Amino acid sequence: MEHTALYRKYRPKSFKEVLGQDHIVDVLKSSVDNEKVSHAYLFVGTRGTGKTSVARIFATSIGVSTNDMYEIDAASNRGIEDMKELRDGVRVLPFDSKYKVYIIDEVHMLSKDAWGALLKTLEEPPKHVIFILATTELHKVPETIISRCQVFTFKKASDTVCRKMMIDVAKKEGFELDAGSAELLAILADGSFRDGLGELQKILNFTKGKKIKREDVEVITRAPKTTLVNDFISAIAEKNIEKGIKAVRTASEENLDMRLYLKLIVTKFRMAIILRYAPKLKNEMVGDLSDGDIEFLQGLVKEDKDGMLRSPALSILLEAYQNIDNTFIAELPLELALVKILGKE
Repeated sequence: MEHTALYRKYRPKSFKEVLGQDHIVDVLKSSVDNEKVSHAYLFVGTRGTGKTSVARIFATSIGVSTNDMYEIDAASNRGIEDMKELRDGVRVLPFDSKYKVYIIDEVHMLSKDAWGALLKTLEEPPKHVIFILATTELHKVPETIISRCQVFTFKKASDTVCRKMMIDVAKKEGFELDAGSAELLAILADGSFRDGLGELQKILNFTKGKKIKREDVEVITRAPKTTLVNDFISAIAEKNIEKGIKAVRTASEENLDMRLYLKLIVTKFRMAIILRYAPKLKNEMVGDLSDGDIEFLQGLVKEDKDGMLRSPALSILLEAYQNIDNTFIAELPLELALVKILGKE
């Protein structure tokens, strides 16, 4: 039996199904309603944020059929001959629509000569042609191209939106995903709906039973275990540098992604600070954390007599996160952050 990938199965089919891009959807819907459609658009954003899906939805919303919608992967069709072929094709009238739409993905991959050929088409496009260019690297797109397009910047998926999507999709697939698991998957997605659904698919394919717990996600995705994250934060609250360094070393020995490990620490540390300064928000945090996480953080805040779980420590951790990709010893930024927070230098 053939299974459809989740990101394909749950790809948005209409504007109302698009998540987290209201600032773009509202403008595009308005342009369709008012029949003020531009001849060229440039969609910019990181992978998996919905650029191609929105391009297809926009094309459909202006009445373009599949016969008149063309998708081109610039990574595979990047030469001048490919653009010359496209330039010849745009002159042909649509089959059964008012417009022909050309969606060019990864457009930054075009060669220098191909850019020149595309520019000539954008300068004097036939009235029946609309271009939608998509890129993850705006800085590689020539200014002459950018200036001839309406530019829309897609946001990375927020953890809140991504978490809700994971829970909804899991439910539709017949699984129950707890809050802690959904939060971890949202962090693993790193702002990409597609990557998030890819991780969820691995979970659904290999988990036993219909109720998914965070432990299942940690094992299948090889994400840092909750205990390693908790031990590092506990070490700060307890001023126990040996405990903190041991947690870091264990994460390193298990060959875990240190950037992800620190991101999980920062996320949970932030929650601890919220519980310290705004305890009344506990009920609102139930959807973000598991009951076990909330209980752990409440106990930690209660026992933190010296006030170690405060914003200065979080600032140091954030600084370490920014530097973690620039060191040849992956665990070093966490160790230095721990030393700095505990005043051991």
